[in-house]
Amino acid sequence: MKTVFWVGFWTFLLDQATKYAVVHWLDLRTRGEIDVLPPFVNFRMAWNYGINFGLLSGQTQLTKWLLVSVALGIVLFVLVWLRRDPPGRLGLISGGLLIGGALGNVIDRLLYGAVADFLNMSCCGISNPYAFNVADISIFAGALGLVLFAGSKKAP
Repeated sequence: MKTVFWVGFWTFLLDQATKYAVVHWLDLRTRGEIDVLPPFVNFRMAWNYGINFGLLSGQTQLTKWLLVSVALGIVLFVLVWLRRDPPGRLGLISGGLLIGGALGNVIDRLLYGAVADFLNMSCCGISNPYAFNVADISIFAGALGLVLFAGSKKAP
């Protein structure tokens, strides 16, 4: 479980550091957008009050606390799952990625009332209207890793 803790810790720290740097130091919250390597990588400020692609984005306090509760419930579920059926090293790393990313987005909701999304990537004439962050990447990679590298117990 040390692996889960440290991967989660560094994922959380990286997520929060990038959000702080982009939102506050680069002042993306007022600038709105910064072209980094157009069209491939751009910073586009997007406050996500809901879940993926803005679903459930009612901007109410109830929605915020419901999403915080769901994220914390998922973190607890993953921790219990990893303890009961420990996977190999890649599974533990995946669990840490998912947990660190989920906690990063929880902190955003508590600090800002919404998740700070800022990464925007487009390519090949297709303009992507959506933004995401390090936590979102970590949650996706962690969930995929947990599916691919699930528990180590052998079937009978």
